[in-house]
Amino acid sequence: MVYTVIDVETTGVGNKITEISIFRYEDDVLVDEFTSLVNPERLIPDYITALTGIEDSMVAEAPTFYEISENILAITQSATFIAHSVNFDYNVIRNEFKAIGISFTRKKLCTVRLSRTLLPGHKSYSLGKLCSTLNIPIVGRHRARGDAEATVTLFKLLLEQPNAHDTIQSFLKKNSKEATLPKHLKQDTFEQLPQAPGIYYFKDKKGRVIYVGKAKDIKKRVLSHFYSKTENELNLSRETADVDFELSGSETIALLMEDAAIKQYFPKYNQAAKRPPKAFALFSYQDRRGIIHLAYNSLKATPAPIQILYSIQECRQYLELLCKRFNLCPKYCHLQEGVMHCSHYSIQTCKGICKEKESNALYNLRVKQAIEYLKNISKDLIIKQLGRNENEEAFIMIENNNYRGYGFIDKDEQITNNADLERFLIPQKDNVDIQKIIKTAIVSTS
Repeated sequence: MVYTVIDVETTGVGNKITEISIFRYEDDVLVDEFTSLVNPERLIPDYITALTGIEDSMVAEAPTFYEISENILAITQSATFIAHSVNFDYNVIRNEFKAIGISFTRKKLCTVRLSRTLLPGHKSYSLGKLCSTLNIPIVGRHRARGDAEATVTLFKLLLEQPNAHDTIQSFLKKNSKEATLPKHLKQDTFEQLPQAPGIYYFKDKKGRVIYVGKAKDIKKRVLSHFYSKTENELNLSRETADVDFELSGSETIALLMEDAAIKQYFPKYNQAAKRPPKAFALFSYQDRRGIIHLAYNSLKATPAPIQILYSIQECRQYLELLCKRFNLCPKYCHLQEGVMHCSHYSIQTCKGICKEKESNALYNLRVKQAIEYLKNISKDLIIKQLGRNENEEAFIMIENNNYRGYGFIDKDEQITNNADLERFLIPQKDNVDIQKIIKTAIVSTS
């Protein structure tokens, strides 16, 4: 048997690969290995860095997925793709190949499903807990090579079990489904889920909402829960007996609907969403030369915030927006540190304040205009969104910097002013989580 044991680490949001490790075996002999950090070409969230130890500086000089794609194609050629919760790793890699225009198809085998069949009776089949129970060492948990090596050891143990060969052959011969549904969830319930944006509700046997999620593609996202590696997702799958949904038309409205539903039902498996987001703020200050800077810091460390945001990435997005709109300098907006003159990769609008080609007075005037713009950007605003079908449009309403709600309108309706939208408005409550969603929506449409 020729097989590759694979593990990937990702950015979480968007699941862009940050590290990959592949071991190729032929007749149970290791013949090749490929392990590499990968530049995901986007920022790595803090919670992912806390889990894996992989941070932006580590992958800054690493190859992109495109640059290692030939290595991955070669080492996995004509081999069975094996991983713990295989659909996660397989789909992540397949989607990376799809993004660069390459089709990736391999036979696949899941060590979670094999373990449940060949090693029944364990309380948990997550890689960490199963390896702990079986005394399989993991050197570098939540790093690609460490987890892949542990999966190799686990797979070899599975091969030693009675009926292992027949079980593996039966798994490989089965018509490939993207996932095995939870035992309490009916196939018909899953099949009726739409491949469209919206929110979904996982319910237990008593009809209680135990999880609320949002997705661009509800059916695909629901499916992904059933092959997650985490203990929390495994427990969620065991308790799920029904799945319901609501269409949103757009991902932004899905986020707003998700937040409202979580605060209505307080589902037991939405613990992360119940924690308030960490707040940051944009602020200004004047240096010794008299130049006004725009910068960001945590809200607690900012005495006079201009705008409150909820991630460093959002802060940088807002500053990039202001730089482009008001011809500001990336250096003095703290998008570039430790440089004599700005040389931002996408912002080329600086008029030369960093090279003393422009007066402080003219530059500071534009900074003040940018600050005023920032204060008023979301005072009264209607954000247009896609509707739930081709005959519908949607909107999000902001008044006096407060979120009022969202609504859906038939395209045949005559709307002449914002007051006409009132009868279509679905009123909602404002909160810090909503403000985070709204801030992201505003900067993406500005």
